[in-house]
Amino acid sequence: MKTNGYTINKGVNRPIEFRGLKAQYIWWLGGGVAGLLAVFAGMYIGGINPFVCIALVGIAGLILFRTVYRLSRRYGQYGWMKKQAARHLPGTIRITTRKLFCTWKKN
Repeated sequence: MKTNGYTINKGVNRPIEFRGLKAQYIWWLGGGVAGLLAVFAGMYIGGINPFVCIALVGIAGLILFRTVYRLSRRYGQYGWMKKQAARHLPGTIRITTRKLFCTWKKN
């Protein structure tokens, strides 16, 4: 008798990860690389020396990669978005009247 086994996908709720980058950081890196390619093309068409173009785009690319990998390691999948959301929370809540706490219920 042969039994049929079912394969289980164990990574259903896990975030997408590619070489250490998690979730939205993959898109940020892809967009940054596409932007650097556009900057290189613009500088090259503009007549700037190709070696200068390569040097500037290479330095900017290194900075981009280091920054995105650092953010991915530090904040994880949703941490950076949570940090941005925390900026919009008030530091303190001031209540200048006791009216909120002194409401009487009428029967």
